[in-house]
Amino acid sequence: MASFSAKSKSSECVPRTVVFIVYDDIVLLDLVGPLQVFSHALDQESGLHGYACKVVSFKSDLVETNTVVSIPSEPISSCDNQEVHTLIIVGGDGANIAMHDETLLETIRGLSLRAHRVCSVCSGALVLAAAGLLNGRRAVTHWDDCKKLQNEFPQVQVEIDPIYIKDGNVWTSAGITAGIDMALAIVAEDLGRKAAIKMAQSMVTHMVRSGGQSQFSPVLDRQLLDRTGQFEELHQWIGNNLQIDLRVDALAAKLNMSSRNFSRLYTSQMGLTPAKTVEAIRVEAARDLLENTDLGVKQIAIQCGFMDEERMRRAFLRLLNIPPSDYRQGFRPAVSGP
Repeated sequence: MASFSAKSKSSECVPRTVVFIVYDDIVLLDLVGPLQVFSHALDQESGLHGYACKVVSFKSDLVETNTVVSIPSEPISSCDNQEVHTLIIVGGDGANIAMHDETLLETIRGLSLRAHRVCSVCSGALVLAAAGLLNGRRAVTHWDDCKKLQNEFPQVQVEIDPIYIKDGNVWTSAGITAGIDMALAIVAEDLGRKAAIKMAQSMVTHMVRSGGQSQFSPVLDRQLLDRTGQFEELHQWIGNNLQIDLRVDALAAKLNMSSRNFSRLYTSQMGLTPAKTVEAIRVEAARDLLENTDLGVKQIAIQCGFMDEERMRRAFLRLLNIPPSDYRQGFRPAVSGP
């Protein structure tokens, strides 16, 4: 693989070339999300742009997206005599055709040999897999395409949950906005975490997230399961009252139901017990505080209703497979308190 330096001898930032490969019927946000990140990320020492971006395809005219907006692109041959630092395959329904385009796959293989990093956004992982670049590697894609990726490419170690995965110099990301998270993580690796956080702030998005975070939203999952919305107010009330007694009796009383009937109805509708939901909502609140405040772990445990650090630690291990202290370290550059 080619090696690229962040600085020249004159201490000026050398822009890294980021090449986006597109084809008809891409998801527009799969392209423009990461493109926005790389186009405006700055080297914090020099103040200069850290990347130079180009969008390429085999088409000589506009490339169709899954919206009314079409995009221009340069010929993919323009990369023939150019250094490629980061190669990104964009996703979309068009990937189902692109993955069978041997000319495109051969071009991707060739570019990957001289790229510092190879990436995919969303279903772009299908194209990378078809090119053989994910064999023996861990990879993720949009949750709706994970089964297809695993069935058609059994040599790929597909993981359904992470928002992105880095395996060696190959990065894959989950659906759509996860491409932004992956791009921010790449900026952090190339230009430093401060540059990534600055970029995230300018885009009014969350702080740089670890790839270990789930691509599934627990709030959306609850809303999907609660088809009639009968528990929506209860879930909001739980989130606003984490420090009080939230055992089944208290929850049932909130809905003017007997504990037995409430527990049976809730578990049948939501697929988990009320106690498990309370624990999940407390963990979600604790995650937010760990990511976005300087509160100590003990203080967060009390504020979220765990009563002590050990109970919160066990809940994090059950639901996230990571203790709170490690979770915080992965999500924030620095915090005060234990």
